[in-house]
Amino acid sequence: MDKKKIVLTGGGTAGHVTPNIALLGELRRRNYEIHYIGSYDGIEKDLIRAEGVPYYGISSGKLRRYFDWQNFTDPARVIKGLAQARRIMASLKPDIVFSKGGFVSVPVVIAAKTLNIPVIIHESDMTPGLANRLSFSSASAVCCNFPETVKHLPEGKAVLTGSPIRPELLSGSREAGLEFCGFNDDKPVLLIIGGSLGSVAVNTAVRSVLTQLLEQFQIIHLCGKGNLDESLEGTEGYRQYEYIRDELPDLFAASDLVISRAGANSICELLALRKPALLIPLPAAASRGDQLLNAESFRKQGFSMVLQEEDITPEVLLEAIRSLQRDRDTYISNMAGSETSDAIGKILSLIEQYAK
Repeated sequence: MDKKKIVLTGGGTAGHVTPNIALLGELRRRNYEIHYIGSYDGIEKDLIRAEGVPYYGISSGKLRRYFDWQNFTDPARVIKGLAQARRIMASLKPDIVFSKGGFVSVPVVIAAKTLNIPVIIHESDMTPGLANRLSFSSASAVCCNFPETVKHLPEGKAVLTGSPIRPELLSGSREAGLEFCGFNDDKPVLLIIGGSLGSVAVNTAVRSVLTQLLEQFQIIHLCGKGNLDESLEGTEGYRQYEYIRDELPDLFAASDLVISRAGANSICELLALRKPALLIPLPAAASRGDQLLNAESFRKQGFSMVLQEEDITPEVLLEAIRSLQRDRDTYISNMAGSETSDAIGKILSLIEQYAK
């Protein structure tokens, strides 16, 4: 039987790449020939090549909402990228394109439309980003993570799927995680994640109440590059790491509660893992406000608690964590009933439906 071909695209941040990576195993199991189109030197290049997927770099501009001299030259880069993407796909003749967004995806999606290749887009955040909004007219279907997002998407194209989660995250070992940290089963484990670069606000808040927290919890603190506190090294029941990759599934499995930012992919991972979380979203002043909306959706659905960064005090943080622990079983039950629990299965069904 001939293999079907799929082109994946998306880049600019890891959040536009990791959901594509999460689909690779099932695509291969279903005998798809996989190719990837990204930017020349974006983060997606190394991530995808490490997965053994053929990678094609194209020219791309950045879709800025602010004044920059490059705004005058970027249209030429986008037009060049469109021509390059069209040539690549005319040669590959894929059956379908799956786009995770980011500025590099726009010329790929538009080129697919000119070649009558069906496109499925995935939007992670509550409200669509500019790149995806520019691509909607070329799409056959648009997947999303949040029920509230459907009203922001083209009528008849929106599908609530959730976000594809890397399968290895679901196969962690609690025992291995505890052993890695030198912990035991005497106290529950609290995992703090501030993103790959860490969060100064979250790190400072947690460390300000560390003594009180250690009375009730063992703590794994992923604090980000350059954010280790040497004065806390050797503290019993507390382990801090700049970054963890290979052991992350085990640390998730070992964790009973999580404190996290509210990036869409991160909180969808927490949902898939059934981890009750205290979400501290990035403030509007430091983002376009998407984390605030993501966190509020999870709060309304009963999946997580939410604490605004500007409202953090030692007393408020301690009470929020203790409340989360008291109601842990309720949050797990709510997450178990989510409609977005099989994102990979739902997305693959759409791919099979629309692949020409």
